[in-house]
Amino acid sequence: MDDLKIGLIGTDSSHSVAFTRLLNDSTDANHVSGGKVVAAFLGGSDDFPLSADRVEGFMAKLELEFGVRRLSSPEEVAASCDAILLISADGRVHLDQFRRIAPYGKPVFIDKPLALDTMNAKEIFRIAQQYQLPIMSCSALRFAQQITDDLVREDPATVIGAHVGGPLAVEPTQSYYYWYGIHSIELLYAIMGAGCLEVSVTTTEEHDLIAAHWEGGRTGTVKLSRLPESPFVATIRRAGQTSVIEVDSSAKPFYASLLEQIMILFNSHKSPLDWKETLEIIRFIEAAEESKRSGKSVLL
Repeated sequence: MDDLKIGLIGTDSSHSVAFTRLLNDSTDANHVSGGKVVAAFLGGSDDFPLSADRVEGFMAKLELEFGVRRLSSPEEVAASCDAILLISADGRVHLDQFRRIAPYGKPVFIDKPLALDTMNAKEIFRIAQQYQLPIMSCSALRFAQQITDDLVREDPATVIGAHVGGPLAVEPTQSYYYWYGIHSIELLYAIMGAGCLEVSVTTTEEHDLIAAHWEGGRTGTVKLSRLPESPFVATIRRAGQTSVIEVDSSAKPFYASLLEQIMILFNSHKSPLDWKETLEIIRFIEAAEESKRSGKSVLL
């Protein structure tokens, strides 16, 4: 079977180079087979420095090192490829870009965050359903090898609670928790699954703590640290057993694990993730931001 022709929309994120290297370089130790990135649309957001300042540099790298063609619109990418990685760094543009490519009927992975509020996230899924289009969106942290190994080794249904810790970086154009807090929140959902009912946030100078209650009396917390170089960690509680994990990408890069799941989407046209859980994560973050502002618990 020939490799799928994969298109990139948005070269303003380091993910554009990371994904392309893993797919296109067969000598990479963590090479993911089955597809090659062949074309890209730059995108970029002028009011978002991490986007505007890097978009041309990443595109040049894709052209020079991997032979990726520069195209002038999302539509051109969609027309010329079998599947699409929509990885624009700016979550505000995902709905518009997805709306432009959806009529082409290609499977799409949308990098985190899917959207910066529940309303736009719902609209993305509505459009996907309108065109019967398989899509998937998540953080690579969801598939961190140590977490996956623990959940495979032990029955995920036995989890009664979890605590996740990670870094908190904030970009003014990307709301508050959607930019980097989403990584730790995705990690919590990988462990706990869907079904959160309520969240509340407390803050100190060093961290924000999100406390969440799930159906069946289960609880989960996310501690987002403002301290530099804070690691991703997870404590998974089961009856009579606790797993303590420091998440480390040295054994296997997060992006390689994520790409393996994306290739399942691209080849089967079925997402490994339930879209309802992805939508719940967006609402979880929205509710956490509401709680941070109000100082009160917020129902999902």
